[in-house]
Amino acid sequence: MNLALRPLLIAVLCLAWLLPGLIAHDPWKPDEAYTFGAVYEILQGGGWIVPQIAGEPFLDKPPLFYLSAAASAWLMSPILPLHDGARLIAGLWIGLALLFSALASRELHGERRGLIAVLLLLGSLGLVVRGHQLIVDVAALAGFAMAYYGAALALRRTIPGGFWLGTACGLVFMTQGVPEAVMIVVIAALLPLLSARWRTPQYAAALGVALAAALPWLAIWPALLYRHDPAMFGAWFTAENLARFFGTRDMLAGLAYYLRTLPWYAFPVWPLALWALWRARRMGQLGAPGVVLPALGFIITLLMLGSAAEQRELYALPMLVPLALLAVPGIDPLRRGAANGWYWFSVMAFTFFIFVGWFYWSALELGMPAKLHNHLHTIRPGYDFGFHWLPFVLGLAYSVAWFVLLARLPRNAERPLIIWVGGITAAWALLATLFIGWVDTTKSYRSVIADMQRAMPQQYRCVASRELGETQRAMLHYFAGIRTRRADAAQAAGCDLLLAQGVPLDELVIAPEWNKIWEGHRPGDKDERLRLYQRQIHQRPLPQQP
Repeated sequence: MNLALRPLLIAVLCLAWLLPGLIAHDPWKPDEAYTFGAVYEILQGGGWIVPQIAGEPFLDKPPLFYLSAAASAWLMSPILPLHDGARLIAGLWIGLALLFSALASRELHGERRGLIAVLLLLGSLGLVVRGHQLIVDVAALAGFAMAYYGAALALRRTIPGGFWLGTACGLVFMTQGVPEAVMIVVIAALLPLLSARWRTPQYAAALGVALAAALPWLAIWPALLYRHDPAMFGAWFTAENLARFFGTRDMLAGLAYYLRTLPWYAFPVWPLALWALWRARRMGQLGAPGVVLPALGFIITLLMLGSAAEQRELYALPMLVPLALLAVPGIDPLRRGAANGWYWFSVMAFTFFIFVGWFYWSALELGMPAKLHNHLHTIRPGYDFGFHWLPFVLGLAYSVAWFVLLARLPRNAERPLIIWVGGITAAWALLATLFIGWVDTTKSYRSVIADMQRAMPQQYRCVASRELGETQRAMLHYFAGIRTRRADAAQAAGCDLLLAQGVPLDELVIAPEWNKIWEGHRPGDKDERLRLYQRQIHQRPLPQQP
């Protein structure tokens, strides 16, 4: 392949991967919905020092991501709904993660290998959906990629390397919190113990620069929060930081969870990383910076995530960057049989997925075949099917581009990886264009909240809530302008409506003075029920006639 065309092709692949799925759907349960709730409060004039959802403090994470998403929503508000405008910031943060991963790969493995790390990240199965969501973790991913770049650059340039390392620590702190920032600190502190390349006065100076660069990020917002409310600061530091990583969860169980998750989440990066490690061992290069830094980063991140009180596949995102950096040297020397097998598997698998996608689209929107059409509408009731030009044209363009890529891409060492990424991009684009409305029917709270509003009386004082989650409160505020008040709070005493969240067959015990006037759920949701009650007004009985 012409070296001048190679960066252009990868840039096109990045854009084609990034854009589908960022717009044209509501905030989805659970992560997007409550994240947008905090963003919406800022757009409504709420303060940023204490993030809020529907008027109540929400100190789950520091406010940097919410502020960036609010700015994006405000800038795009003339042409996009607020939630779509806010979600565009996820594309920017992922773009930064790809950029700094490429820069780190260039520092560790050589100038022409920077783009390989980008392709490896784009090809990771775990990043496909999460990389297009309105969640704080995408900003933290950019921070971790920046940290690896800073640590690698510090070997060659003290001040820029320290600056990026410290800025990365601050960025991760301002999007996730103390434990994730500590991961970066631990990695940076242990590097001199494992490699003489970092055991130099220049790296010590870089750490000093990093401390200076991180200090404003680490100090300004916590100081403002403490000044605003010391008790709230203490609750945030304890509940959202210490408790998350020093809970009662068994560390072995946590490690086992991520070791079960990574085989699919980080595929195909982890087999390539193991292959690169095996080759480095054979060649006596296990002490090379390109091995030490990402290997240490992966191990520290895995151990700290495994010790956390809660495990989710979402939290594994930071492990993708070091795995990708480890895997970069494994692409060029990939054995011919393995490379050909990977190439033909990608060609057949993704071509099959594309044809199946169009078959299901025909059933969903055109009613052919009728049996599959009825099944799709049974599992997603309420979807308004029919032919739509824009999704059809976009899906067709991605499908054609896939076959053009197969026909025009010349044979080279990167061909199996590029075809894999191209296939993932085409398959994801089909899902995010042809089926986005169908999925949105179940993931969004818009329809159920509209149905509830039709059952509400025209005049009421306020709405109390019981067992109502942050997701539901956020969407009530956004779609209906309703800020509920918790039933156990004093300000809810005068409310004449009560909204309770529960499950289908286990209704909450409600006082006799409340009369149920509505019950509903998202289309196809079999686990969650929302029930609306109205306080009964008991009138005095009329006096009996003699």
